Amino acid sequence: MPPKKKAAKPEEEEKKVEEPKVEEKKVEEKIEEKKTEDKPDVPEKKADAAPAETKDSEMKTDDKETAEEKKDEDEKEETPKEAEKPKELEEDAIAVKGKKIAVGAVGMDLSTATMNVMLMAGGSVLMTLTDGGLQYLLASVRSNTGIKSGRYLFEMKILESLNPAEGQGGKARAPAPRQLVRLGLSTQDSSIFLSDGADNVCFDSEGYFIHEKKRAKVSQKFGRDQVVGLLLNLDSASPNANTVSLFRDGVRVSEPQALPENLQGKPLFPTITYRNVTVQLNNGPEPLADMPFKCRMIQDASASDVELKKVPTDAKNQVVFPVGMPDTGVFDWVDGFLAKNPSFTELSDRKILEWASKSGLWRQKGYSWRAANDKPEMGFGIPFMDDTSVSRLLTAIAPTLKRNYVLMELQGNLVAADRAVGLKRFSKFETRAEVLVGEPNAEYKALVQDLLLAEKKKKAEAEKKKKAMESERKRLAEERQKKAEAAKKARLNSQKKDGDKDEDAKEEEPKEEEKEETPPQEDDVLPELTEEEKKLTCRKLDATDLLPAELAKHFAAFALPTKDEGFSKVNFVWQDEATSNKLLKDYVHEKKTTQRIEGLKPGEWFDAEWKKWQKTYQDWKRRQMEWKDAGKKKQIIAKKKEELEKKAKEDLGDDASKEDVEAATPKIPDVNAEDIDIWADVKDVLDIGSGEPLFFNFTYEDWTLLSTRFELHLLTHAFKKDVNDPERPSFVENHLAFYYNKYFKKAFNVKMFGVNDNAGLVDFIKDTIKIDAKSMMETVLADDTASETFVKQTEEHRRERQRRMDAGDETAQLKFSKPSSPPPQQQGQKKGPQAPTYPPAGGKRPAVQASTYSAAAPRYGNQPSYSAQKRPYAAPPSSYPAAKAPRYGGYSGGQGGGYRR
Repeated sequence: MPPKKKAAKPEEEEKKVEEPKVEEKKVEEKIEEKKTEDKPDVPEKKADAAPAETKDSEMKTDDKETAEEKKDEDEKEETPKEAEKPKELEEDAIAVKGKKIAVGAVGMDLSTATMNVMLMAGGSVLMTLTDGGLQYLLASVRSNTGIKSGRYLFEMKILESLNPAEGQGGKARAPAPRQLVRLGLSTQDSSIFLSDGADNVCFDSEGYFIHEKKRAKVSQKFGRDQVVGLLLNLDSASPNANTVSLFRDGVRVSEPQALPENLQGKPLFPTITYRNVTVQLNNGPEPLADMPFKCRMIQDASASDVELKKVPTDAKNQVVFPVGMPDTGVFDWVDGFLAKNPSFTELSDRKILEWASKSGLWRQKGYSWRAANDKPEMGFGIPFMDDTSVSRLLTAIAPTLKRNYVLMELQGNLVAADRAVGLKRFSKFETRAEVLVGEPNAEYKALVQDLLLAEKKKKAEAEKKKKAMESERKRLAEERQKKAEAAKKARLNSQKKDGDKDEDAKEEEPKEEEKEETPPQEDDVLPELTEEEKKLTCRKLDATDLLPAELAKHFAAFALPTKDEGFSKVNFVWQDEATSNKLLKDYVHEKKTTQRIEGLKPGEWFDAEWKKWQKTYQDWKRRQMEWKDAGKKKQIIAKKKEELEKKAKEDLGDDASKEDVEAATPKIPDVNAEDIDIWADVKDVLDIGSGEPLFFNFTYEDWTLLSTRFELHLLTHAFKKDVNDPERPSFVENHLAFYYNKYFKKAFNVKMFGVNDNAGLVDFIKDTIKIDAKSMMETVLADDTASETFVKQTEEHRRERQRRMDAGDETAQLKFSKPSSPPPQQQGQKKGPQAPTYPPAGGKRPAVQASTYSAAAPRYGNQPSYSAQKRPYAAPPSSYPAAKAPRYGGYSGGQGGGYRR
């Protein structure tokens, strides 16, 4: 017995797994029954012969036959009858007299189909584009004929399955299955994609029946070379009224599926959604596969049973160019336009994302995320989807299709050059510009109010659902707790003695549990718009319309369209033409003062002035160091004396004696630098009269301010020359670090000056640069100002600062931070005998050969020998804080800038 029981389990599991195969076998038997005659009398004849052959055995049987044995025999005899499939409920169609639809009137409506649908062979073959990312996107098309009543059949057949090559290096997988077909019905205004929304139903090639998000396995799979028929029964007199069924090669593979209530009573249009297959269509009048009953096809339909969608064939197709400023509601206007005009197809990257979502593509950051509305990042992790190949292919194929478009490119529609490209591409279409600038009209305001209210309702419903789930979770937790306490109490009671139980029972009389009265729930309050929301003229979207970099790059070229550009018509929807142009001009002017120019490059004037300054600045630094050196100072004084003698000799003439020249040569005065007038007495900053340079007392902070003065002066003038726009003479102070890096190729950190913002820095050098009332950087000096002027300004500021500190004003002390120097790079060791390690193997330290480092000095570990050191010895950094360091003239800044940030 045990072995039999063990063997029975896998048999039962085998039966469960092979149930679909049994169904397929039964379908194949049905197909064979159609080819052979029915044999209902064969089993009956065998049953009649049985009593004659077994007459003797029946005489020997016991007359006391139990009722159970008779019942078993009856069940055995009835078993074949139960296995028989029920008879087909569909009956033969009756020939209808009356007007029928015209021959060839039934076809597929390409005006609302996806753009990868290719209709071939006179409308009987559906193909799809599969190049690039299009291989991952579903193709979908709807018939132009809707069924209102009666019973009609629509057939299709997969002719080929396609396996396009995929790109390499993708992080995500393609949606499965690669080849997919959905055959179903939809209303005229529903989504073109089957299984998207409540207004359609379908069977798919995997055997599922789909409505909205519900999928039920009700049929068998179908594939290549199989004729698939979709039967819609709207005949009220039929037992299968308001149902849809699926047939494969003329055999039913699904029971009649009831139409959802929201689809009953509406014209239903046969629809097909497919991917990577080529499909043959058959509207009739004759079916490709013989059905078990006579059924009329759509092409043989009565005119009263169907609704034909009329598509004008002679009308010129249109292209609409929506033109509006960023973040002013243009995308919402387009959505409203498409809702009213479903025959228009939007050409945009955001619609490609929507298409990919309906095709089942997984997106790494989800579909709610997008960097910008106009040019959202694809972000699928699939090479052919992320390389914008879909957009390029649609751009190429769109002008070849006879349909209406909305070219939704916000940035492109605002730039005349880009509009010209679009107009040329659609030269055979009727082009229309819809200008949406200024105060919106009442119709758009009502649309915005509806969108805002719908958004609030959606959030309220989500919050309500969240609270309900939380409440249910708490209720279940309380029930579990009560059950646990009851189980614990029962367990404790079971451990007590019988006597104790009786006593406890007498002592503890059951008490009725007090039921907590739950307060009656208030009726749900419907969300309403606040007064502030009612005043809104446009809705703020999750993402900006344009990326900041794109806006900064193109806004200067924004201009409204005119009929002279080639438009058939230009409509100013919200404001008149004059008002719209003024608003756009003000917008551009405002952006010029607030937007950065990403592609700005330094011009020739800047390069020349910057190189000249770098050389001059280094000469000044070198002269300060020379004046501090006693030997070089004597050389400078001697050279100055020689120049004075030479000039005196030139004044006296060549015949003058040496004594006369010496008498005429002025003596070098002993000048106190603090007593001279910087602007009146100093003609040369390299020599205030005694040979001493004006900048002799400059410290690190003074050199830094000198360099910053000239750099910001040069930057402001160079920006004006390079931009060459009268409306953009300068830039806002918030962009100072950006443009400083653009021109000087080094970072700018205002914190290094000991201040918190640019205004604090400008206060140090307000004699050179300032920030105006509009926060724009403004230079005080002309572009041809001599470089010596900046030295005089810096010296004047140093003296004023020193006087304030001498008077006890501690706020006058500068607290600049010196940039840290990069760590020195170690030079590679030369090949040769290895130096002894420390400590050596013998345990003794190597003897020092000399008191000074020489070639004989040993090397410890990996340290290079001191004789091989090529860099000069550098003094260690000062232990003084930056603010309290001794004031000396030395400066060890980098080349050209003095202060490297």
